[in-house]
Amino acid sequence: MSPLEALASYCGIELAFEDALGVVQRADQTTLRALLAAMGVEAVDEAAAGQQLRALERADWEQPLPPVTVLACGAGLELDVKLRPDCTDLLWRIDVEEGGARSGHVPVERLPLLARREFDEATYQCRRLSIEVDLPAGYHRLVLDLGDGRGDAASTVVIVTPGRCWLPAGVGTGAKLWGVAAQLYLVRSARDWGIGDFGDLRVLVDMLARRGADVIGLNPLHAMFVDAPERASPYSPASRLLLNVLYIDVEAVPEFARCAAAQSLVRAERFQSAIARCRAARFVDYTAVAELKLAALRLLYEAARAEADSSRWREFERFRAEHGALLERGCLFLALRAHFAAAVPPAADWHAWPLQYRDPTSAAVQRFAQMHADAVEWQAWLQFVADAQLNVAAAAAESMAVGLYRDLAVGADRSGAETWANQAAVVDAVAVGAPPDIYNPAGQNWGLPPFNPRALRAEAYRSFIDLLRANMRHAGGLRIDHVMALEHLYWIPHGAAPRAGAYVSYPLEELLGIVALESMRHRCLVVGEDLGTVPAGFRERMAAAQVLSYRVLMFERDAKGFVAPERYPPLALAVAGNHDLPTVHAWWRHSDLALKRALHLYPTSDDASRAEAERHRDQADLIAALREVGLEEGDDHGIDAVLAAVHRFLALCHAGIALVQLDDITDESAPVNVPTTSDQYPNWRRRLSLTLEEIDAECRFAAITGVFKEVRGSVAL
Repeated sequence: MSPLEALASYCGIELAFEDALGVVQRADQTTLRALLAAMGVEAVDEAAAGQQLRALERADWEQPLPPVTVLACGAGLELDVKLRPDCTDLLWRIDVEEGGARSGHVPVERLPLLARREFDEATYQCRRLSIEVDLPAGYHRLVLDLGDGRGDAASTVVIVTPGRCWLPAGVGTGAKLWGVAAQLYLVRSARDWGIGDFGDLRVLVDMLARRGADVIGLNPLHAMFVDAPERASPYSPASRLLLNVLYIDVEAVPEFARCAAAQSLVRAERFQSAIARCRAARFVDYTAVAELKLAALRLLYEAARAEADSSRWREFERFRAEHGALLERGCLFLALRAHFAAAVPPAADWHAWPLQYRDPTSAAVQRFAQMHADAVEWQAWLQFVADAQLNVAAAAAESMAVGLYRDLAVGADRSGAETWANQAAVVDAVAVGAPPDIYNPAGQNWGLPPFNPRALRAEAYRSFIDLLRANMRHAGGLRIDHVMALEHLYWIPHGAAPRAGAYVSYPLEELLGIVALESMRHRCLVVGEDLGTVPAGFRERMAAAQVLSYRVLMFERDAKGFVAPERYPPLALAVAGNHDLPTVHAWWRHSDLALKRALHLYPTSDDASRAEAERHRDQADLIAALREVGLEEGDDHGIDAVLAAVHRFLALCHAGIALVQLDDITDESAPVNVPTTSDQYPNWRRRLSLTLEEIDAECRFAAITGVFKEVRGSVAL
């Protein structure tokens, strides 16, 4: 192994991987150097690589304790310590999260010697420290007095995990829950302002609770760019730590009932006409929606400020204090972005801001926060209102076994708050994606910067923990998009083609342990979206941690055809499709293939013909599978019969949870999103063809939910 390869491997870069065709692909030197540079490790040649490797190794040996230690409940504390030869006695103290401390001491000579290492004149020894202590699940701190006469001390965060995620009673052992998945922004109602909102979510909760549903699946609710509202993908947000304020139901904000200015604005004929146009539009007009909502919300904010001595304002202040620096820094970013987006020339991307504002800790940024405190407060108030309305919907769903099931995107936009606020932990000189495969021969670049695994460990996973907590809030379930990121992610250097990337490893066991701990604390089940290239043994490891697998009916195939319902694993969530896949209607009628042809997404006409032939074969296989669950014989199957049979199949499957797409209940034919497209198709905009009121009275809704209610509790395992 060359010095460059050794350095890359030490930094977690995987030197080779097996692609979808079983061919081993090796990362070339250009890729290795680019990824290392993105991590802040320059290796212009082999000599420099060797020097960098030695420097990193020495830095690691100079730290007596790792920055973080993750262990299982009841396992006792065992970790490696790196010591100088003059260290003779270790005094240890464990500060327990809930209060109190435990302490003791041990002679160094009693600790097993694992290795020695010399760097110039310095010698270090690695020994195994074992402490028989039963710590509760949680976040603790171990402090060591090194006993070398110099008063030096070292510490590490000790994370004790239950090892398994929370599950509702019976899930994984025979219980069968069901629910509906919705893209909230596409929901329509008689009272919406052109986009689904938290008020609509509250109505949907009531509709489904009456029918016995256990789960309501949602798209990511992350904060978007309200100054650039047409950047609409919920999977490329400004921040995954904040909420999308366009989901606020303006007329449900308490201040609206007593704010004459807001009422006058909203009830004006021109304003009502604009709302009506947005409400009637086939596609979400994000720009118009943002203008309408923000204009009204600004008046409500001013009304709230005028009542600064009210209990409502004190509630806002408590919310702000509770969320602390995490909320403040995110809101400060949004205020700065609004400021620079309005500048001449505009500079919305923080990488183009004046240099002194690119560092969130700079004096210039602190001065801005003081001089524009009202702009930061405005952003915080919007978050307060959004959080309160989401809480109302979640509370209404408390009678369900799971309730709201949120979605955590794999990353956030490079120009957003997360990369600005957390530059040490996020690598914004690369983007994550996927290598070339059968379905995407050019590979995929999702444009999202990843966490730096070494930086994550250095900060004891604080950023990852914050992310989980923000998205488990007001939720009984969380879907982790591209859950394989817990083990590795495909990094692509900025400006390079997807095939020029490489996988970077992440500490799976430690991250998974934290997921389990936060899941138990929040009583929030976890579903891992494990589609695509899944590493060997990965699904088994997720199942052991009680992370549900994400099974899409159309992908559940074997050599004989579609997998039978009884072969779905109990620790799984089953769906017919999702936001990246065609609806059942489109799949059955081949309209998704026609759309791909129209968008020139097939490299050649032969590829299009092969896709059409494969669809015919798949349809034949699906018909055979559906006949086993009651689809009638005959050559002409109408879409209603197919929809009914597909959802009976889902209801019968042994997955612990099965979800119906709201888009299938309304029988949509146009997709929500066409992967690999941007401007070619109006992604993330196509609204539902029926309002919630119409859906509630629609016979297909009653029929499909009736099947799930009838079957999910009646299948003998």
